[in-house]
Amino acid sequence: MTNRKQVNRAVVAGATGMMGRQLVQLLLEDPAYQRIIVLVRRSLGISHPKLVEKHISFDRLENELDASVLKDADVYCTLGTTMKQAGSKEAFLKVDHAYPLALAKAALKHGAASFIIVSAMWASEQSRMFYTRVKGQLERELLSLGLPRLVILRPSLVLGVREDESFSDRASYTIFRLIDPVLVGKLARMKAIPCKNVAQAMIMTAHESGPAVEVLESEEISFKTSKKSKPSRV
Repeated sequence: MTNRKQVNRAVVAGATGMMGRQLVQLLLEDPAYQRIIVLVRRSLGISHPKLVEKHISFDRLENELDASVLKDADVYCTLGTTMKQAGSKEAFLKVDHAYPLALAKAALKHGAASFIIVSAMWASEQSRMFYTRVKGQLERELLSLGLPRLVILRPSLVLGVREDESFSDRASYTIFRLIDPVLVGKLARMKAIPCKNVAQAMIMTAHESGPAVEVLESEEISFKTSKKSKPSRV
C-alpha cells in the first residue's frame, strides 16, 4: 500500500480527445487540484484560472518534460487513436504505445506521484486483435518500469460524443444499448460505460491510497462511480 502525499497538481496527456476533455473538465472542478497542466499540440480553446497549456512535440516528449511539470503530480494519460484515424499500424503504435510509454518514463524520472492510464478491456499481449495486443504490450512495459503508483483502467465500449464520430461508432453504441439489459452475471463487464464514469474513476482512484499497481476492469469502474462518493484525499 502506497502512502498518499498531498498532491495539488495534475498533468494530462490526450486532453483534446473525448476522454481527455471530460477528464480535464472534472479536474478543473476538483478543489484538491490547484493546477491542471495539459500537454497539447493545439489549444483546447478554453480558459480557466487553474488551466495551463504546455505545447509540446510528443515525438520528443521525454526531452520536453522535467520536474517543474511532473514532480509530485498525478499524471493522467488518455492518449489513444483508432486505426482509421492513424492510417497505419506504425502511426497507431506511436500514439497508443510509444507516447504513453515515453510519458510514463518521464513521470518516473521526474518524481510524479502517480500514473493513471486508460487501457482497454481484454488487453493482452496474446490477443489476436491488434488493438488489444498493443494495449497488452504497453501494460507489460508500464509494469516493468516500477512506477511508485500505477493505475490501469480497462473500460468496455466508452460512450460519449466524439468529434470524428463515424457511422460504425454510432452503430456500436446502438447495439450496446440494445443488448445492455441482458448483460448480467459474467457478461456484466461488457456493458458500455459513459465517458464521464471512466474519468471520475480515474480521479477517485488517484485520490486514494492504494497498492503500487491497481487494475480496474470495466465493472469495477462502474461500481466505483455508482457509489457517487465524493473524491477525497486519504
